[in-house]
Amino acid sequence: MTLPRTILFDIDNTLLYTGGAGGHAMDRAFAELFGVDDGFGKIEFSGRTDLFILQSALEQGEIDGGPQEHMAAFVSAYVRLLPESLLERRGHLMPGFPQLLNTLRESGARLGLATGNFSEGARLKLEFYELAGHFAGGGFGEVSRERSEVVAAAIREVADGAKPGNVMVVGDTPHDIAAALANGAIGVGVATGSYGVEELRESGAQITFEDFSDHASAAEQLLTFELGA
Repeated sequence: MTLPRTILFDIDNTLLYTGGAGGHAMDRAFAELFGVDDGFGKIEFSGRTDLFILQSALEQGEIDGGPQEHMAAFVSAYVRLLPESLLERRGHLMPGFPQLLNTLRESGARLGLATGNFSEGARLKLEFYELAGHFAGGGFGEVSRERSEVVAAAIREVADGAKPGNVMVVGDTPHDIAAALANGAIGVGVATGSYGVEELRESGAQITFEDFSDHASAAEQLLTFELGA
């Protein structure tokens, strides 16, 4: 039996742009809990998991205890503050969404998430931008500091037994591509974030797009690309 093609998507700067709402809510949560303003100011978010970002902020702020000790309280504050930040910031869907997702689903592909977002943050962002109903689970930022482990969790959750070589991972950073390749999956780069097509190719992406504005053509490429064993 041939299993459906599995395609895993990153969220920020791949599916949508929140206008910095996530970082804004994280800063507010960190200040509320630890009394440190701009706790994430010197930390690079792009392509990192939220667990990595939280640990970096705790270390930078010299806060006692690690991310596991503080994660529950931090996530609780963050998800309480995120809806207001999403309303305040001027975000938008990336070109080609939700049309690309509709076409892929109608063609029988299994869609999931491989995102650095904490799962509750992912849910709120997707609900706000009306994309929540497209995905059959995924891997999320609380799984690990390492994005490759998030992708591994997403493959276990979504691929329904398909081998990693039959899974595609779509993202906008070299971290997404490296995590896909580390799991034996196909890396698909889209240059809607901070990295261009050439940088994504150099990081190992087997397929690249400037964006998904031509969603019909993009869907055809994703659905017909020859997968591994």
